[in-house]
Amino acid sequence: MVPGPSGRRGPATLSTEPATPCALVLTTINAPTKAVQALARDKSRLNACLILIGDDKSPADFHQPGSIYLDLNAQNATGFELARQAPTRHYARKNIGYLEAVRRGARLIVETDDDNLPLEGFWHPRSMRVHAPVLRGAGWVNAYRYFTDRRIWPRGLPLNEVNRPALTLPAAEQVDCPIQQGLADGDPDVDAIWRLVGEYPEVTFESGRNIVLAAGSWCPFNSQNTSWWPPAFPLLYLPSYCSFRMTDIWRSFVAQRIAGANGWGVLFTSPTVVQERNPHDLMRDFADEIPGYLNNAAIRAALESVAVEAGAEQIPAGMVRAYEKLAAIGVVDPAELGLLAAWLRDLAAAKLTLVDNFQS
Repeated sequence: MVPGPSGRRGPATLSTEPATPCALVLTTINAPTKAVQALARDKSRLNACLILIGDDKSPADFHQPGSIYLDLNAQNATGFELARQAPTRHYARKNIGYLEAVRRGARLIVETDDDNLPLEGFWHPRSMRVHAPVLRGAGWVNAYRYFTDRRIWPRGLPLNEVNRPALTLPAAEQVDCPIQQGLADGDPDVDAIWRLVGEYPEVTFESGRNIVLAAGSWCPFNSQNTSWWPPAFPLLYLPSYCSFRMTDIWRSFVAQRIAGANGWGVLFTSPTVVQERNPHDLMRDFADEIPGYLNNAAIRAALESVAVEAGAEQIPAGMVRAYEKLAAIGVVDPAELGLLAAWLRDLAAAKLTLVDNFQS
């Protein structure tokens, strides 16, 4: 394994900037979990509000003090087009939480899941500009190899890339990373094949390490412990007309293509959460991941062929072209384009209609 800097567990860079409003966003179909309770209790450490998005399988009597809980009726009452148009019983309902966070004035959105317990590092200040080694033009990268010697890979990495050796990291440099993926200890984000056939004890990644992937370097990232700054807010969009196990992975590929065109990196950093995974049917997970096993390499190639112009004002057009390409190659339904259009309209409106009361 290529060595990295050592130190306390936490984000790659601790900011000295004043705290800015933050929103913690997650979906849940469960009664309040230990993770949800911890986030509600400690959210003030990030000057944050906690936004919880329910679905029609969520408990009818759900109640978590210190949170903003939006059931389906409350989501529809937001006025967002996407809330009315998006399918229910899908993880991508989380999009409504992102929109609500923007409308409440969030300058940082940290998304997680209800089975990820925050570690101390989760509460450390974050900075969009980081000092870290940057890999450019490296093709597929198994980011997990820089945090452990174990044979493990992130969900969404093409299987024929699993054994690719880690590249020697260059010297650290300053780079803007408006998307930052924190890893998870315990039961981390891997695919069903790893869980079905590999060793399956608890995983502990190395602390105090980080790596940035920039233009031409690709690694899937998830929606389980990811921080987003305003320049990248449009890229939060999760597609609905695709497999549940691929929605955040395919989002990550679109985001990496557009981030690279804008000169941004995507930061991978040591764990700031530990996942105590909710029950899963691993064979169902495997079935839901098959579209990724078969198509992720083709998706990368397709996105590399899409014309993407630099500049914040060009991001919506770049996203539309990216999803048009994904629809053209048959990995998302063409109906996705209507939801994306609603998302972009809602996001623009949310930025113009900030509500006064940020904290719940």
